[in-house]
Amino acid sequence: MRLKVIPVTVEFFFDYSSPWTYLAFTQIEAILSRHNDIKENIQMIYKPILVGGIFNKVNQSVYEMRQSKPVIPKLNYMNADLQEWADAYNLCILGPYDIDKSKRPNPFPVNSVKSLRGAGYAAEKGQGHFLEYSKKVFHSYWGESKDISKDDVLKEIVESVGLDFHSFQQYINNQEAKDVVRKNTEECISRGGFGSPTMFVNKDYMYFGNDRLPLLERRILLESGKGNASGGGIGWVSRL
Repeated sequence: MRLKVIPVTVEFFFDYSSPWTYLAFTQIEAILSRHNDIKENIQMIYKPILVGGIFNKVNQSVYEMRQSKPVIPKLNYMNADLQEWADAYNLCILGPYDIDKSKRPNPFPVNSVKSLRGAGYAAEKGQGHFLEYSKKVFHSYWGESKDISKDDVLKEIVESVGLDFHSFQQYINNQEAKDVVRKNTEECISRGGFGSPTMFVNKDYMYFGNDRLPLLERRILLESGKGNASGGGIGWVSRL
């Protein structure tokens, strides 16, 4: 008897200016692909947000940490932790926590607003364009230290994924594109979000950060009717 699969919705609130979001973004589609038998029943929704807007409203401790005297052992650990995750995912990430500032992306933090509006433009051209565009934006900033607030950098990214930069510029300067990012940011806050990436399964189950992906995968399986509460979905960590 074939198992009845229950539809599942996964929402991914993201800002390109977060290295942890870059990590999670590279894995979310892989999670779905590991479960091809239920993939067609999973609705994946990507929602660009301005994480700075979230920090301003509900998480100002981020700014306080940046302005206070750094705790060197903690910075060293955070940088090593980020780099180990990057190695596990076969990524190159310039860490914002590196004591050697020459090894950080420049500038940090970066103004990602235009690239985030542009995510909507890429999505309108198809899921494949959106995924490739987003990978390029993440890598350009975190892997190559390119300033994604600059038009010449965005032009290179947009054209490299086969999109028209003039149309892209028209789109991101449209009020509707601005409103989408603003509304997504407000929605994330209203639902309890405090940073990026913030993910929801079936609206009620919130997960924050790259390290919560095993729990998100488990929840997807549980909600679909495929998993069980004793640990379905956790095993993928051992396959990194």
